[in-house]
Amino acid sequence: MRETVTADDGVRLWASRSGQGTPLVLCHGGPGLWDMFEDVAGMLDDQSTVVRWDQRGCGRSERCDGPWTSERFVADLDAVRRHFGLERTVLLGHSWGAQLALSYALTHPEHVAALIYVSGTGIGPDADWHPGFKENFLARLGEQPERLARWQELTDLPRLSEDEERERAVLQWSIEFEDREQASEHAMQMADPWFPINSGCNKALNAERKQTWGTHELYAACQALDVPVLIVDGERDIRPRSAVDSLERALPRVRRVRLPEAGHLPWVEDPKGFRAAVTAML
Repeated sequence: MRETVTADDGVRLWASRSGQGTPLVLCHGGPGLWDMFEDVAGMLDDQSTVVRWDQRGCGRSERCDGPWTSERFVADLDAVRRHFGLERTVLLGHSWGAQLALSYALTHPEHVAALIYVSGTGIGPDADWHPGFKENFLARLGEQPERLARWQELTDLPRLSEDEERERAVLQWSIEFEDREQASEHAMQMADPWFPINSGCNKALNAERKQTWGTHELYAACQALDVPVLIVDGERDIRPRSAVDSLERALPRVRRVRLPEAGHLPWVEDPKGFRAAVTAML
C-alpha cells in the first residue's frame, strides 16, 4: 500500500506499508538517494508491518529546497511514524540511514522499541573511516582499470546527463559487493527504478556530519540511550568496520552481528544471516 505522508511544513513524502506484525520503519541510505528496501520488506513482512519511505526531496517524494539538516529529517521520520499511527516502532537504518535512525532514537527514545543499525560508520569523526574507505574504493574499482578510468571521466565532467549520472552511480555502487562476479548486476538492480540523485541534500548533510559527529556530547548521549540496539555489519564493507567500535563502546544495550561474506548491503549477499539477525531482534 503506497501512501503520501505530509510533513509539518507541508512537504509530501512517498511511503509504503506492507506485511503485518511488529512495526518496523526502514531508513534508506544516501543522503540524497531513495528507498531501495523492497527486497528487505519482502524478507521481513511475514514478521512485521514494514514501512518504507523516500526522504525529503529524494526519489518519489516531493522535490523541495530542503532544509537539509538532521533535525529536519528526524522531524520527517516522526511524521512518518505518526501518519501510520505507530506509538513505538523498531527502526532499521542503513548507511546514512543508520545515522538518521540513531539521531531519531536519541531525540525520541520513547517512540523507539529497538534500533537496528546496519552498515553505519559509528559516532567518531570522519577520520575514523573515510581515508580507509577512499583507499579501498579506488583499489577495488581499480581492479578493472577501464572502469576506474570511466568513473573518473564522469566524475570530472561539470554536468552529467541522467544516463551519465546513472552510469556513474552503477560504477560506484558496484564496489560495495564482495562477490565481484555479481557486483555489477547487484548495482544495476539498485538503479532500477532510477531517480535523480539529490546532490544538494548529500553535500549539506555530509557537511553537517563533519561538524557534529565525533563530539563528546554525542558520545555521552549514546551512553544514556536506554534502547536496545542491534549493530549489523558486513565484514567485507570497504568502510573500515573498526569505525563502528565507537558506537558499540558507548551504547549500554547493544549486540553486534558480523556477516563475514557480505559487503555494504549485507541483506543482498547474506540474506539468510541478515534475516536471522533482524528477526531475532524483532
